[in-house]
Amino acid sequence: MNKYRTHTCGELSKKLKNKEVSLSGWINKKRDHGNLLFIDLRDNYGITQCVVEKNNENFNNLEKLPLETVINIKGEVVERSKETINSEIKTGEIEIKINSFIILGKTKELPMPVFSEQEYSEEIRLKYRFLDLRRNKIHQNIILRSKVISFIRSEMEKLGFLEFQTPILTSSSPEGARDFLVPSRLNPGKFYALPQAPQQFKQLIMVSGFDKYFQIAPCFRDEDARADRSPGEFYQLDLEMSFVEQEDIFNVVEKLMVKLFNNFSKNKILNEVFPKIKYSEAMLKYGTDKPDLRNPLIIKDVTEIFTRDDVTFEIFKKLVKAGSSVRAIVTKQTKDKPRSFFDNIDNWAKEQGSSGLAYFTIEKNKDIQGKGPIGKFFNNDSIKCIMNITSAEVGDTVFLSCGKISEIEKILSLAREKIANDLNLIEKNKFAFCWIVDYPMFEKDEETNKIKFSHNPFSMPQGDLNNIDFTKPLDLKAYQYDIVCNGIELSSGAIRNHIPELMYKLFEIAGYDKNIVNEKFSGMINALSYGAPPHGGIAPGIDRIVMLLAEEKNIREVTMFPMNQNAQDLMMNAPSEVSSEQLKELNLSIKKK
Repeated sequence: MNKYRTHTCGELSKKLKNKEVSLSGWINKKRDHGNLLFIDLRDNYGITQCVVEKNNENFNNLEKLPLETVINIKGEVVERSKETINSEIKTGEIEIKINSFIILGKTKELPMPVFSEQEYSEEIRLKYRFLDLRRNKIHQNIILRSKVISFIRSEMEKLGFLEFQTPILTSSSPEGARDFLVPSRLNPGKFYALPQAPQQFKQLIMVSGFDKYFQIAPCFRDEDARADRSPGEFYQLDLEMSFVEQEDIFNVVEKLMVKLFNNFSKNKILNEVFPKIKYSEAMLKYGTDKPDLRNPLIIKDVTEIFTRDDVTFEIFKKLVKAGSSVRAIVTKQTKDKPRSFFDNIDNWAKEQGSSGLAYFTIEKNKDIQGKGPIGKFFNNDSIKCIMNITSAEVGDTVFLSCGKISEIEKILSLAREKIANDLNLIEKNKFAFCWIVDYPMFEKDEETNKIKFSHNPFSMPQGDLNNIDFTKPLDLKAYQYDIVCNGIELSSGAIRNHIPELMYKLFEIAGYDKNIVNEKFSGMINALSYGAPPHGGIAPGIDRIVMLLAEEKNIREVTMFPMNQNAQDLMMNAPSEVSSEQLKELNLSIKKK
């Protein structure tokens, strides 16, 4: 018999009434009722209430123990009276009458209480992460993460995928985020890079003749932290398939996501066949390629209105004449909102770096007219024209933004989210998935005016491969796609370019000559030259999936040992300085700023 416990703190019930048991765990909470001392004993599986009477020889010693002391107790299972049953815990019908106890692990004074879900600073939580992880909510999030990964593995195997591990030490890539570099002791002056993703390796697996690959892959990127992105490292469900088209990838991922989200959440999936939205349409209607489809607000282009003679809003008319665009968001039946509601949104937009949002509310007396700061600049006919384009009705409000396309996409995407939240329009407790498709192969860098890859350089361009017009690169679309849920991008993917000659041509457009491609992607190019199958894949982020299922807004809440915003591990004091001997062994020296 195990000397520490006969049962866990989450499995006892009244079926074991009058039985002698042994439990081990942490003192979660104590309640001293004078003649009785109640102790909530906690382990990974739950909480059991234990009780000791004043006349018991253990009373005084137990009373003195601080919370989070690890103890073993032996005692008798007692059924609780009906009025004292705690339905919030699994063991709520019983308690343990303590006969004896021993201390297994002492504790120092706590920097933060464990039984409380009170918010604490990031510095405290990350420095004492081992304590933070004892707290129930985050403890359950990490257990959820483990179960999600196990479920994914099982489902992928059912779908015929094989799990392989790819190298952690690899070569640096000229595309993507910053690499983490690792100096080579045996090859002085040369460096490995930690993989930003197993991109090239998983394609090489397909070239090697394996048909379906997956991996719960660690990825390393020297990026700044965001709410939905950890600095340093993250995990993704990396998968690749041979002899497939775009739809084959979609079918696999949709089936997996529907099963996964239905299994781990009670929230409803709005469309179990995920809508496919063209990139250009997404940018027009939502201002972003990561739209939250729970939000009913749609952006419309109304630039043509400001070419009309009967519109006298000269500020916008002059900008449109100079090449600017105008787009609108319509809010339904907001005519009774106070002036402060609209002004607050206008002021908020200015705080985001925009010139603000112009607005008017549509009213009808004898004729249609606009009420608000700019309503007087539109007559009956021009407002009807706006109503026709935007599907607006009397009582609705029209918000307008004017400027460069990229500028108004940015502000209206944020405004769409802001207004929907202010008006409580977001459908809570729902998952709205979609695919964003038909990404442009190339885009123009606004600063350098040079052509660059817009998404993934290894993607297959769309169209007849024998008749691609390379003289118009900005017109080329690629078989690239993103999967998005509730405004969060879970992953990017693509059908890969498996034809070396075509790859050279596309990289040349982006400014890489053949020698550079051969140098930077030698393994890939060489492998594709020996008979490569058409293939494609995707890599949904594990952290973001669990964040959605746990209904958390920050990825830190579903990551066991995250870094802080400055990419520092406060608990392990990383990054840290290294000794001069280590540097000498690696042929390195530190140049201080």
